[in-house]
Amino acid sequence: MTSHPPEKCCATGVRHEGTPKGEVQSIGDIRAYVVAPANGSTQNAILIMTDVLGFEFHNVRLIADQFAANGYYTIIPDVFKGNEIPFPRPDDFDFQGWMANKMPRENDVDPIYSATIKYLRGELGVKRLGGVGYCFGGKYVCRWLKPGGLDAGFTAHPSFVQVEELKGIQGPLSIAAAEIDTIFPAEKRRETEDILKDMSATYQISLYSGVEHGFGVKGDLENQRGRFAKEMAFLQAVFWFDEYVKKENHDTPLPKSGL
Repeated sequence: MTSHPPEKCCATGVRHEGTPKGEVQSIGDIRAYVVAPANGSTQNAILIMTDVLGFEFHNVRLIADQFAANGYYTIIPDVFKGNEIPFPRPDDFDFQGWMANKMPRENDVDPIYSATIKYLRGELGVKRLGGVGYCFGGKYVCRWLKPGGLDAGFTAHPSFVQVEELKGIQGPLSIAAAEIDTIFPAEKRRETEDILKDMSATYQISLYSGVEHGFGVKGDLENQRGRFAKEMAFLQAVFWFDEYVKKENHDTPLPKSGL
């Protein structure tokens, strides 16, 4: 695989300050956090595929709000259905037991993303759709980066990505990697780069020094380097989507980081 399975570090981090502006809606039997841009447009949208802390995690909702502030209708579907890892994680939490017994598999998660994409492209009339995957969600960005799914993808510190999933992408992919990461370490980054290069894929890999796995969602913003890396990874995603989702609009204003 091009990244290792999740570890305990996936469920640790810092809660960020702010008040989410979106709301929870139901798409059939799927709960989702939804936030629209100021103009209410659904033409360009972002589907956020979360890490193991799930769609209720405060930080990822703030990130959704930041994408909306940059003109993207943004949605975070609940793929864990109550089985996400609690935050903060209890000291005695059985991470390996959770992975074995509660972590959803592809046949649990894919139907939720399928229904969400159908809703976005059908009922809401989304024209172009980007996918953002953090950790656990990075796997699904790769799985859905294909015609009828995602038009462009971004992932920060991905986990669980299989070689065949990476080789199966059919759209531009941007990756934000942490220097200190046992799940997506240097050898896996290089393997990923070699695969994408051999595929002649449209891709970007940015490496952020001095930060750990999870920095894009739950890094310590009181730490100057961590704050810089988190903000720059978000801007990396926005610039990527402005190019490959908002394809007809190249004269977009500079992104708003929300930080």
